[in-house]
Amino acid sequence: MIYEDVTDFAAALPAYAPLAGLDLGTKTIGVAVSDGGLSIASPLETIKRTKFGADAARLFEITAHRQVAGIVLGLPRNMDGSEGPRAQSTRAFARNLERLTDLPITYWDERLSTVAAERALLEADTSRARRAEVIDNIAASYILQGLLDRLRNIRGTP
Repeated sequence: MIYEDVTDFAAALPAYAPLAGLDLGTKTIGVAVSDGGLSIASPLETIKRTKFGADAARLFEITAHRQVAGIVLGLPRNMDGSEGPRAQSTRAFARNLERLTDLPITYWDERLSTVAAERALLEADTSRARRAEVIDNIAASYILQGLLDRLRNIRGTP
C-alpha cells in the first residue's frame, strides 16, 4: 500500500525492522537501508536500471535479505513544491511496485538530497569517478535519514 502521509506509513510499520530508501534516477536506483531501530540510514548499493521487472526483482532480493519492513521513495519535487515529470515517473514506479509487494511504501521530499550528497562527497575529497559511482546511494541515504528523523519525531523518541 502507498501512504501519502508519513504518519499513516509509520502506523503500518512493525516495531523493530529496517526500512529501505530509494533515489530513482533515469539510469540508476540508489538504495539505502536503515538499522532495525530506525536510527541511521546507510548507503547500500546502486542498481543499474534495465527493465522494471529486473529492477524490482533486485530490489526485492535486497528487501528480503535485509528483512526490510517498508520502502521510502525520494519524490523529486520542484523547488516551488510542484510536481513535474520526474515526480510523476516516481509515482508510477511506486504504483508498479505496489502491485508486487505487501510492503508499505511512502514518499519523502528529496529536494536537494543529491546536492547534499555531492557536497558531502566533495568535503571527503572523493574523486569524480568515485562520486559518480556512489552519489545515488548516498542520496538515497539522505532521503531515508530525513524520513527516519521524522519518524522519531512522530513517535516522540530522541
